[in-house]
Parts: sequence; C-alpha cells; structure tokens
Amino acid sequence: MTATTRPQGPKGPSLLASIHDVGPRSEGAVDQLSELFLRHIGAPRYAMLVVPDHWGSAPLVPGSPFATRLRGWADSGIEMFLHGWFHKDVSEHASAGARFKARHMTAGEGEFLGLDYATARDRMARGRALVEDIIGRPVTGFIAPAWLYGDGAREALRDLDFALAEDHFRVWAPQQADRVLAKGPVITWASRSKSRIASSLAVAALARTLLPRRPAMRLGVHPGDITVPALLTSIDKTLGALTKGGRFGQYRELLETH
Repeated sequence: MTATTRPQGPKGPSLLASIHDVGPRSEGAVDQLSELFLRHIGAPRYAMLVVPDHWGSAPLVPGSPFATRLRGWADSGIEMFLHGWFHKDVSEHASAGARFKARHMTAGEGEFLGLDYATARDRMARGRALVEDIIGRPVTGFIAPAWLYGDGAREALRDLDFALAEDHFRVWAPQQADRVLAKGPVITWASRSKSRIASSLAVAALARTLLPRRPAMRLGVHPGDITVPALLTSIDKTLGALTKGGRFGQYRELLETH
C-alpha cells in the first residue's frame, strides 16, 4: 500500500470535507458548494455545520422549507454537526491570548471562545435539541464557530456527551477523555480581505503539493467562498487533487476505526 492511499485508521477515511455556516440565509451557497463536492466525491460523504440562528437574524424554524431541506440532506447521508448558536462573538475576552485569537483568527465569529460554562452548555444543549428535532437523528458532533473553544466550551462538550469535536489541528472525542482521532491542519479559505484571499490560495496550493507525503487531510469551505471566483477555482483544484490521493469518508468512521 502506498503513502498516497494509506488510510488514517485501519479502514478509516484519509479525507474529510465539510460545509460551514449552514442555515436559511446560506441555502443558495450551500447548494453550489454541495454540487462542487458531489462532482468530485461522487456521493454525500461530507458534513454540514449547522448554525441555529446565524448572527441572531436567520433562525432555523421546524417545519419551514429550509428545515425540510436540512432533513433531506441528512437522509441522503450527509453528516450534521451543530456549529454554535449565533456564530457571532460578543464576549469580553479577559486574557491577551483570547483577545488575539478573537481579533486575528476570525472576524468576530468565535462565539464559543469567551463563553462561560453555563452559557456554552445552554447554547449547545438547545442547539442540539433543535437540529436533532429537524433532522430526526443525532448530530454527529459539535464544531465551534471559527474552530475556537474556551475552557467553558470544552467542559460543556464533555458534559453533554458530544461524540466528536474539531478544531484547526485535530478531531477528538470529548466523551473519551478528549482522545485525539485525527491530527493535522484543516485546509480552508478566507474571503474577507485581499490579503486573506491571497494567503488562503497559497496555503491550498501548498497543501496540494504535500498530499503525497500527508494523505490524512481535512477540508472546510464557507458560503462566502462562492463570492470570489479564485477561491472557487482553488477549492475545485484542491478537491480534484485530494480525490486522487485518498478516500473521502465520514467523521463518524473515526470512532469506528480507533
């Protein structure tokens, strides 16, 4: 077996893909990104990260047309993660490290970075109940907006028994003493400034060249990516390169193979 086909676990996936910020407002972008994924992956072996009420102005409503679509995506085999509640970060960060992350690692979207335990637990519990009621099955896990977690969010994750969580560098099992199931940075793109666009294009290009030496990779896209043609082209090229070097699978397989 060559390095380019070596799976992450005994029979686990070497590649994981996800669409972030799924909600009523992003439906058109999610459709476009789903079509791109399906063109390369060939099956709904990817995840959607669902926001219950994006920035407090795009609520998920049970029984709505979008809720019906969300359940249809889940029925087709797409994994569903809870992705915060509002996505927006309105916390006052006490530490310099948290302030740096909030300012430089995201555009005010690290909702769970500064939340205390009680608030984080409440939003996670209510969000999971809402999404699971809509899709008719358990969510696969929880992924914090901007992949940023504070101590309160980490503690709430363990107490609420979410099976999986993910940050920039790993996927782990909160209910198994935070056992790490996959390591390595996630490939993602940023559309909010020219410098962010340029840097994300460069990182994706580098990732494509590193694929033969690092077959285990994760890829995450956002609705804003469709607004920049160069980003869509880069995502298309990266998906094409990844499908030649490994197998796209589902996050839940990590639990089955570790």
